[in-house]
Amino acid sequence: MNEHRIVSVTEHSPAAKAGIRKGDRLILLNGMPVQDIFDYHYLAEDIKVTLTVRHSDDTEETYTITKGEDEDLGLVFPESLMDDYKSCYNKCIFCFIDQNPEGMRDTIYFKDDDSRLSFLQGNYITMTNMKEEEIDRIIKYKLAPINISVHTTNPELRKSMLHNRFAGNILEHIEKLYKAEIPMNGQIVLCRGVNDGEELYRTIKDLSRYAPVMQSLSVVPVGLTRYRDGLCQLDPFTKEDAEEVIDMIEGFQREIMEKAGTHFVHASDEWYILAGRRMPKEETYDGYLQIENGVGMTRLLFEEFHAAVNSVGRAGKKKGLELLGLSREERELRRILHSNPGRKVSTVCGMLAYKSSSVIRKELARIRPDISFFVYPIRNDFFGPRITVTGLLTGQDIARQLKGRELGDALLIPQDCLKADEEIFLDDMSLRELEKALQVKTIIVKSYGVEYLKAITGA
Repeated sequence: MNEHRIVSVTEHSPAAKAGIRKGDRLILLNGMPVQDIFDYHYLAEDIKVTLTVRHSDDTEETYTITKGEDEDLGLVFPESLMDDYKSCYNKCIFCFIDQNPEGMRDTIYFKDDDSRLSFLQGNYITMTNMKEEEIDRIIKYKLAPINISVHTTNPELRKSMLHNRFAGNILEHIEKLYKAEIPMNGQIVLCRGVNDGEELYRTIKDLSRYAPVMQSLSVVPVGLTRYRDGLCQLDPFTKEDAEEVIDMIEGFQREIMEKAGTHFVHASDEWYILAGRRMPKEETYDGYLQIENGVGMTRLLFEEFHAAVNSVGRAGKKKGLELLGLSREERELRRILHSNPGRKVSTVCGMLAYKSSSVIRKELARIRPDISFFVYPIRNDFFGPRITVTGLLTGQDIARQLKGRELGDALLIPQDCLKADEEIFLDDMSLRELEKALQVKTIIVKSYGVEYLKAITGA
């Protein structure tokens, strides 16, 4: 039976009022053992709950607590999951973690394949290490959406790609979730000559039957670093390959839209840039469900920045008595129009996004032609030139390639380049170290809307 150590009890919470203390261990909740955070939240939903805890002197005590319907008990545990993370047992031919160089922090090399992180953090999972009772629990608790790394629906090919003899039953799992109406999202990492062409057609066709319960499906090209010694030989996609992938996906979009009212399958931005085609319109992305997979990121950047520039323009046109009725938001927008005249500012991006940056510069010039905005594409020497996305840039590559360049009053660093909870790049270089190396103020950019304009103008 799992026992969960309580590291703190929120002041004035139901648990604190009942007398539960830091250092106690939770044994049972409503008479049931608690495996993890999902059991805890599910069992603690009731207005009246019972908790059995073990005190530090090894005595047990049961508390009956009455609380508000949505009120938290107030117990804090050392791990967010209240359990160990489940690691991945596959040896996928395309695994990015296997392509990392030596000497990075330990967390970089951990391969998670934990369904609970799919719900908590949006991670994609293969479902290869899940037992039937775990899928039943997802259905019972109505956890959603679940994000699934499918890659192919050909059972034998999936076993081969994942190097796992248990990987061939993915459609059985999806069918079970579909019948229970559990929302899903799918992902295909496409490998040239492996799961593309006819195999890709088969996979999209198979999965389209589950739309709209399966809300979306992304197709992304495999990322290939320079650290592939001893790994499966994989080749990069060509412009012609990208055109074929896009044509197939857009054909399916038209067909599925008629049947299910959703575009369903989406090509990541890399395909359009590689093919030299314009990004699809915003409505094609069905609400940007696959933004974390680089699907629609460029279009969203354009739309947010365009909307922000238009908002600033409208606020700037107000005159006379209209100025007296300006809202706080409108005053902030007008400040963007007049802050720091002649300002110079710079930013970085991956090689993939550089062509798109011209749109941002043109939009900025509409309202602030006095600002010099330098956008520097950074070649990824750390992982290799085939890695071209902004989110995988490292501090040392940025520092080396910007040395001696015109950086202006500040250098804007996209949030995607940094660790989620720390100002650290993938190579463990800190933002402060980069700032010191380049002797320029650095600013983290979290949005491409009004906040981005504020960062550029220094408003």
